[in-house]
Amino acid sequence: MAAASDLAFDPWDPAFLADPYPAYAELRARGRVFYFEPTDQWLVPHHADVSALLRDRRLGRTYQHRFTHEDFGRTAPEPEHEPFHTLNDHGMLDLEPPDHTRIRRLVSKAFTPRTVERLKPYVDKLAGELVAALAEAGGGDLLTDVAEPLPVAVIAEMLGIPEPDRAPLRPWSADICGMYELNPSQETAARAVRASVEFSDYLRELIAQRRKAPGEDLISGLIAAHDEGDRLTEQEMISTAVLLLNAGHEATVNATVNGWWALFRDPGQLAALRADHSLVPSAVEELMRYDTPLQLFERWVLDEIEIDGTMIPRGAEIAMLFGSANHDDQVFAAPERLDLTRRDNPHISFSAGIHYCIGAPLARIELAASMRALLERAPALRPAAEPKRKPNFVIRGLEGLSVEVG
Repeated sequence: MAAASDLAFDPWDPAFLADPYPAYAELRARGRVFYFEPTDQWLVPHHADVSALLRDRRLGRTYQHRFTHEDFGRTAPEPEHEPFHTLNDHGMLDLEPPDHTRIRRLVSKAFTPRTVERLKPYVDKLAGELVAALAEAGGGDLLTDVAEPLPVAVIAEMLGIPEPDRAPLRPWSADICGMYELNPSQETAARAVRASVEFSDYLRELIAQRRKAPGEDLISGLIAAHDEGDRLTEQEMISTAVLLLNAGHEATVNATVNGWWALFRDPGQLAALRADHSLVPSAVEELMRYDTPLQLFERWVLDEIEIDGTMIPRGAEIAMLFGSANHDDQVFAAPERLDLTRRDNPHISFSAGIHYCIGAPLARIELAASMRALLERAPALRPAAEPKRKPNFVIRGLEGLSVEVG
């Protein structure tokens, strides 16, 4: 077993961040699991292993349902970071059964195929309006003009957040998500704490309003479920709403700009898509695979586990490399080639197992809607400048994507 530090894996190196996929190929060629000392994690780069581990109940998103921090050999979070951890730790993404099961069962009612399909006309209309404004202006920033406002508006509409209140949602989300990067700085943590407090205070007030005057939104539905006997604390409602907003748009935003930048750099594939809009569904899947918006997903080892002869002890943390798994040549033919007609595409960009992304069907509708609108209303769309990549590893995206309509 080689240490990751002996290889090209360096999640803070701008060259690696620009294109991590060659380093992933080196990892996969060298083995199945690597200890990475800078983050005290075990990296897993192969698709088969990542897929299996996402379903392995010896691993967990949390350990606090079974162990104290001391039992688990871990240090408790810093007291000044408590607002972030309270918010984060009560969301279903960071819970294990039975709490995860209880909350997911309630939330899943808002994400049934029938419910999501009913949103499609609203999503298509909004995508069309955003792209029409971009086209009328002759161009702009695809990130801020289309990629961000579409999914933020959709999830805010589902939650019942009034339109005048939506401006802080994206900044709050960005600051909170900064804590999911590897070894976040104290400045990043301070921003996340501040956003956690402000977002929680806002939602507490909104929940109080919905108790007095319920609507048809998800927050009203969670309140009703609680009143009917399903246990759901106010903190769980707040954490669930924040999780749905963060997870409900972060991947979609980054998949949109990552995807279009990949298309701009592959004129042949872009021309094929422009000539045949029926490729949109497979294009969405391929672009999610090709430049994965969530590069890494973590699990705690609750009971020791063996990977390729290496015993990983209880208390360790495993980092599953989604971006690497999505480029594994044991699963994908010519993985470094963008192929919008790819049929066998079992990418894991939406995770797997009990934590499979509950909003995946909605994300696919949003990505397809914005792509179709851009193909139809801005058929000569082209980049106006080389984009700058965000200095993040875990959540992969661009600072912006300046475009011209032509």
